[in-house]
Amino acid sequence: MKRFLLLFLVLIPLIANSQTDFDKAEKLFLLKNFVQSRVLFENYLKENPNNLKTIEYLGDIEGQYQSWDKAIYYYKKLKQLKPSEANYYYKYGGVLGMKAKESNKFKALGMISEIKESFEKAISLNPKHIEARVALVELYLQLPGIVGGSEKKAVLYANEIAQISAVDGYLSKGHIAEYFERYKEAEIQYKKALEISKSKNAYRILANLYKNKMGQPEKAKSILEEIKN
Repeated sequence: MKRFLLLFLVLIPLIANSQTDFDKAEKLFLLKNFVQSRVLFENYLKENPNNLKTIEYLGDIEGQYQSWDKAIYYYKKLKQLKPSEANYYYKYGGVLGMKAKESNKFKALGMISEIKESFEKAISLNPKHIEARVALVELYLQLPGIVGGSEKKAVLYANEIAQISAVDGYLSKGHIAEYFERYKEAEIQYKKALEISKSKNAYRILANLYKNKMGQPEKAKSILEEIKN
């Protein structure tokens, strides 16, 4: 019994110290001090190699630095450790997509299938996963028609988003219209979003449309003034 108590007393500082390291790293991350938080997270991971939150933070940090291969490594590890978590597939698909954008065309084409499957897997695991659907909307808009790009498919996912969140549905439909330079239609969709939610994001999206696409800077300024009030 004495030996057990002695061992327990020795371990307490070690456990407390490791928890403090994680807490410090997390606080630094939230303050966007990614350089120092990465060092602490990496040290913590050496002692806790399967800590999901630490791995996810490291993937997020590498994403901030556009180190796509490193981010892919961490998110892939998360999928392996917990294949039932939708968000891991979403993040994995996201960094794959970013890598594809910076790769040559032939390499990018070879990645499309895995990107799609990752977002679709996220949706199958979490049927209300809005972000994965938003990513698929963007993917189908950006892809050339010859390799699967399709406004019809983008609209399909926008409609699914609308069933989960009316605001995000209007924003997605507005984005599709804006992408195809149907600016009046985009304006209508963005205004509908503002009617049911006065979110700053919706205001900024509409202001950006007025300023950069419709040549109406005064309207953009007026919209942004509403955020301040």
